[in-house]
Amino acid sequence: MKSFVKPAFAGLMTCALLAGSALAESHANMDWTKSKYGPDDEIGAANLLTPERAKAAASLVTTGKTYSLGLTLDNTVPAFAPRSMSIAILQPGQVNNSGLGATKTTYNDDIFMGWLGIGSQIDGLGHIGVDHIYYNGNNGSDFVMGDGMTKLGIEKVPPMVTRGVLLDMAKFYGKEMLDEGTAYTREDIMAAAEQQGVEIREGDVVLFHSGWLDLLKEETRDAARYGSVEPGLGKTGAEYLAEIGVVAVGADTWGLEAVPFEEGVGVFEVHQILLAHNGIYILENMVTEEMVADGVTEFMFVLGHAKVKGAVQMIINPVAIR
Repeated sequence: MKSFVKPAFAGLMTCALLAGSALAESHANMDWTKSKYGPDDEIGAANLLTPERAKAAASLVTTGKTYSLGLTLDNTVPAFAPRSMSIAILQPGQVNNSGLGATKTTYNDDIFMGWLGIGSQIDGLGHIGVDHIYYNGNNGSDFVMGDGMTKLGIEKVPPMVTRGVLLDMAKFYGKEMLDEGTAYTREDIMAAAEQQGVEIREGDVVLFHSGWLDLLKEETRDAARYGSVEPGLGKTGAEYLAEIGVVAVGADTWGLEAVPFEEGVGVFEVHQILLAHNGIYILENMVTEEMVADGVTEFMFVLGHAKVKGAVQMIINPVAIR
């Protein structure tokens, strides 16, 4: 598999470094290292996932139609370089024979070889930090081990069953596909929600549609562009969602936030605001096209992921039910 290479990234890094003093000041207040859920908390905004919110989300189901929000994985799936994947199919103990036992039983097995942060994925709270300090003040040197993290592992995240909100930002901006670098500000998100008649509430999972995944369709394929830049969540937009108290934020892009980064905004600073500062999960490469076509703005969101102990991220296929 060939991972997407970010040809513009060197320039982006240089621009971000020029804003270093402003960024240092923005991170100088270390209050963010203390979680409101207590010094031992490892799940952040997932604390907002309650039985009451799950029941309320179930009440949103009117037609029973389900939407798969995950991409199909293959050797061309979106992956931030140098991430990659491949599979190998084996038939153990069945070479040169008719199978196992008198019933001649044959079977296939598979081996997955790859990174867990590819395709449609969830970023756990141990993924992004600020100078090696992660969610709830955890120092990377204390918990990041070569064979798995001893804190903030993806296995700690409970099943996500809650209300989902989808904002069609392409519609809001009046385009089929947004331009790279388009940043969703606080004001944009508020206006888009009002335009589309939906309210973002505490405990929600919020998804954004930009049309960016169109770049991976056969007739319009431009994988290099798809993986090097993107429209996405801006800094003030991330701060707004954190103030509301959402559980997770996702988009139909590889990295959620606007790239090139906004002027004065650092390298994946939106990731820092969501993950490190507020314990809010990030969902990347979400397939939202069918929901947008059906005019879905709120729905029941369901996510149960593989609980690999000590993992940073996980390949996912969330389900939306309307």
